[in-house]
Amino acid sequence: MTITTLGEIIRHQRRERPDKVALVYASDNRKWTFAELDHEACQCANALREMGVEAQDRIAYVDKNTPEYFTYLFGASKLNAVTVAVNWRLAAPEMEYILHHSQAKVLLIGEEFLPLLEDIKLGLEHVVILGDPGGSAYPSYRQWIADQPGSDPAYTADPDDTCFQLYTSGTTGLPKGVESSHSNLIAGINGSFEALNYSDSSVNQVCMPLFHIAGSGWAMVGFIAGATTILLREANMQEILRTIPSHSVSHSLFVPAVLKFLLDEPGVQEVDFTSLQVIVYGASPISEQVLIDSIETFQANFYGVYGLTETTGSVTRLEPWDHDPGGPKAELLRSVGKPSNGHVIRIMNTETGTELSNGEVGEIWIRGPQVMRGYWRDEKATAEAIDTEGWFRSGDVGYKKDAYLYIHDRVKDMIISGAENIYPAEIENVLMAHPGVADVAVIGVPDEDWGEAVKALICRSDPSLGEAELIEYCRQRIAHYKCPSSIDWLEQLPRNPSGKILKTELRKPYWQGRDRNV
Repeated sequence: MTITTLGEIIRHQRRERPDKVALVYASDNRKWTFAELDHEACQCANALREMGVEAQDRIAYVDKNTPEYFTYLFGASKLNAVTVAVNWRLAAPEMEYILHHSQAKVLLIGEEFLPLLEDIKLGLEHVVILGDPGGSAYPSYRQWIADQPGSDPAYTADPDDTCFQLYTSGTTGLPKGVESSHSNLIAGINGSFEALNYSDSSVNQVCMPLFHIAGSGWAMVGFIAGATTILLREANMQEILRTIPSHSVSHSLFVPAVLKFLLDEPGVQEVDFTSLQVIVYGASPISEQVLIDSIETFQANFYGVYGLTETTGSVTRLEPWDHDPGGPKAELLRSVGKPSNGHVIRIMNTETGTELSNGEVGEIWIRGPQVMRGYWRDEKATAEAIDTEGWFRSGDVGYKKDAYLYIHDRVKDMIISGAENIYPAEIENVLMAHPGVADVAVIGVPDEDWGEAVKALICRSDPSLGEAELIEYCRQRIAHYKCPSSIDWLEQLPRNPSGKILKTELRKPYWQGRDRNV
């Protein structure tokens, strides 16, 4: 059978291997077979339908990684509805914007995040709680599905319909809803599970957040292969190291910051990694030393990837045989590999609109089967991002050498810290609202743990204003990971004749002596 939609994944596995363990939640060792997972997804679908959810309606999820995310996701797919996993690290106003913008009809929210409901003007009729609702007027997840039948509603879904919607920050500071279609998702996971040597005997560890394509997309690769998925509530280093030998994990995906933290974890050298076959890394730049140390420590086949939320995950791949520390191909460790999964990549001169030659630096444009449908309810941003021939303008700067792609910088001011995309404009808007701030520029600076850290460069109108006070001011208004970790004080910000802040000049002292600016 050819799988063309998200809902067909779980239906297919229930038919082919109903009694095989599909999902294990590492936190409490709960397990689901494929038959049990599909049955519960059907119960979710019927509960959603009872709440009035129809095809292409949006339903939201706010929690750390839980097994119920998958029953909710697969349940939505059985109605051809769209799941919106919201970043739980966001502040209440940011979360409120996404819930309103997505027009979500239902919110499934973890007990840990219930206090946020007091600060969010929801306008939502239907809320379901993961955990104990206590004195809440809302039902718990288990109460919600308890009396629902396990029959499959099986709404018709077109492969070009949207199946899930993840939000990514925008240059204006307002998040944008990336619409990924069934065909986008299936193209990515089909190309990945074949290339990464998955089988139904594989054990797939999922520890990255499910609101990120590196979490939800990676999990789907394991499901379509019929593998067993080991789900961690979050990327806890000790839990990652414990579950690899205890569950005989064969495949895992880590962002570079997690790899570095794992290497620094006490006792890492004593962990039995013999089951590990594949480690995929990506989502932010990795230092060569962290990569070399990881290869030596984990003794697995390493695959480097590059992609974005807008490309439904990775569109390049650096193969294991291209990882050659100290050898004749050592230079490739700085590369993110060659285009994969049927994608074509161009390096473009954005001023002239012409394609650049081998080794020339320009903006990375991508075309292929994983490029998003567009931004939800934002035709202008969609048209700016994808041209009439289907080329997606990534905003990243790089060059190609012998077909390998190298990331050099970013066209936009975006900061990537621990694989989270952070847009300075959003932080600058918050800081400029403080009465003691006269002018501000936010930039990314090198950070050994996270890749980049957020630094604010500020001109004060109030000389008594301190760093701690301003950082706390930000924390009350935006997610903590977006807030400056340090502040430098300036008398004046450099600007060009048209008044634009020269961020390139501001960044130079912090990136001096490095061969790339990300």
